[in-house]
Amino acid sequence: MMGLSLGQYLRPIAMTDPARPVGAAQLAGGWCWFDRIEVLERGQPPRIVVASDLSAEQLAPLTAARSDFGGLSMDVPRIMGILNVTPDSFSDGGQFLRPEAAVMQARQMAAGADIVDIGGESTRPGAVEVAVAEEVARTAPVIAALREGGLGLPISIDTRKAAVAQAAFGAGASILNDVTALQFDPAMGRMAAELGAPVILMHSIATPETMQDDPYYDDVLLDVYDALAARVAEAEAAGIARDRIAVDPGIGFGKTLAHNLALLNRLSLFHGLGVPVLLGASRKRFIGTIGAEAEAARRMPGSLAVALAGVAQGVQMIRVHDVAETRQALSLWRAVTEGGAR
Repeated sequence: MMGLSLGQYLRPIAMTDPARPVGAAQLAGGWCWFDRIEVLERGQPPRIVVASDLSAEQLAPLTAARSDFGGLSMDVPRIMGILNVTPDSFSDGGQFLRPEAAVMQARQMAAGADIVDIGGESTRPGAVEVAVAEEVARTAPVIAALREGGLGLPISIDTRKAAVAQAAFGAGASILNDVTALQFDPAMGRMAAELGAPVILMHSIATPETMQDDPYYDDVLLDVYDALAARVAEAEAAGIARDRIAVDPGIGFGKTLAHNLALLNRLSLFHGLGVPVLLGASRKRFIGTIGAEAEAARRMPGSLAVALAGVAQGVQMIRVHDVAETRQALSLWRAVTEGGAR
C-alpha cells in the first residue's frame, strides 16, 4: 500500500462511463466511480496514483456512503430550488417579494425540486446587511404559508443570523444554509446544535459588501478546502453532528473568474471532507462573462452546463434558479450515464 505524508490532498478522478475498469471504487456511495487519484500538495506538481494502491482507511473519506441529509438520501443528485424574497438579489430581486408570489413560485418549484431554499437577504457582491426584523418578516410568513398549504419538501433557510434561522425553523424550515459557515453570528452554531438542524457550511471571505475587493489565495483549491475543514471541525465542536453537515465551496463568494474555474475543475477534492457537497453556481457572473450574457436571467444554459459538470464529479446537491430545466437536464444526464430513464 502507498503511504501518504501530512499535507497531501487526495482528489478522486471521477468517471461516469459505465465501462468501468476492474478495481474502480464508488465515489461517496453515489453514482460516480474512480480508479485514479490526483495527489495534491502545496508547492509540488500534482501526481496521479492508482486508487487500489491506497489502503481502505485512506480511501474511506472518498468512498463511504453519505448519511441522509435533511431527510434526503445522498445516493442520487438532489436539486435545491432558489427562492429569494428580496428586492435586490442579483438575478430575481423583487420578483417574489410579495408573500403570494413567493408561495406560488415555491409550489411551482416543488414539481422538480428536492429542497426549497428561502432567503430574505441578498448576498450578492456589494449587498448591504438587512435588519433581523425585516429578514424575519420576509421569510417566516412564506415558510409558514407553504407548510400550511401542504408543502412537504424540506425547506432550507438561507441566512447568516441566528434569530432569523430560529424564526424560520419555528415556521417549518428544516435545514440551515449559512453563507458564512456559522462565522457571522456567534449564536448560530449553538442554536443549530440545539435544534439538531442539518447545516450547509459555505466558504466565503469578508462580507458581501467587500468580498469581491481583490480576493487573494495562495492556492484557491487547497485554501478553500482547509477553510471548510476548519469550519466542519468548529461546527462539530459546537455540538453539530458530522452527519448533519454539508459543505459548499462558495462559487462567486470572494472569488475571481479564475478562482471559480479552478474550484469547478477539481470539485471532487471536497469529497475528502467526508460530507455531502453542494454546488451553487446558478446564473452567476462568471457564467455571463464566459457565455457572453450580461442579463442574469438569461444564463440558464450556462448554469445547466456547470451544474451537470458538478454532478459528473459526484456533487450531491445543486442549488439552482431554473428548477424545471435542471430537472429535465439531470434526468437525461442520468439516463445516458446510468443506462436507464429517471
